[in-house]
Amino acid sequence: MKLYYSPGACSLSPHIALHEAGLAFEPVLASTKSHKLQDGTDYYGINPLGYVPLLELADGSRLREGPAIVQYIADQAPDKHLAPAAGTMERYRLQEWLTFIGTELHKGFSPLFAPNTPAEYKVIATEKLHSRLKWMDAQLEGKTWLMGDTFTVADGYLFTVTNWPAFVGLDLSAYTHLLAYRARVAARPGVQAAMKAEGLLK
Repeated sequence: MKLYYSPGACSLSPHIALHEAGLAFEPVLASTKSHKLQDGTDYYGINPLGYVPLLELADGSRLREGPAIVQYIADQAPDKHLAPAAGTMERYRLQEWLTFIGTELHKGFSPLFAPNTPAEYKVIATEKLHSRLKWMDAQLEGKTWLMGDTFTVADGYLFTVTNWPAFVGLDLSAYTHLLAYRARVAARPGVQAAMKAEGLLK
């Protein structure tokens, strides 16, 4: 398999999942600015949408969109319990978390990263993000991981997205449960391996 990624982007989530699953893969750097691979290949020729992540399977087929990719990865290593079994209520709970992280948090950061976003709209976007993060913080009280006592691919995704506040001036200091949770995720060897591979850790 090949994982097309950009350092620190949302592709860190499947990068973490692959390390946690212990699966063999080739990481391929795809710049989100130039949309070129390191050998000069036009990334739009691989993913016409131009963004990461993208997972290319051994048969050459390609899978887009982080939540779909991480569930695929989890299902390749069921013994790692990175996702509950398909068809169970717990699997739908995982999908509920992946959807919330993707639509309410991940996309909530987009206007803060965009240089052409009007300043007044950034204020509105920041307020909405804080409301979602406050709710998220409350959900983590008394939990080790999002799904309880088992680390899942949703944890890798939430960790990835909550790395971004530092880049947009968003203060997380009020969210003590979230900060403690982030420290637990950051201490995992699979997470550290993915971050080192992306140059985010020394």
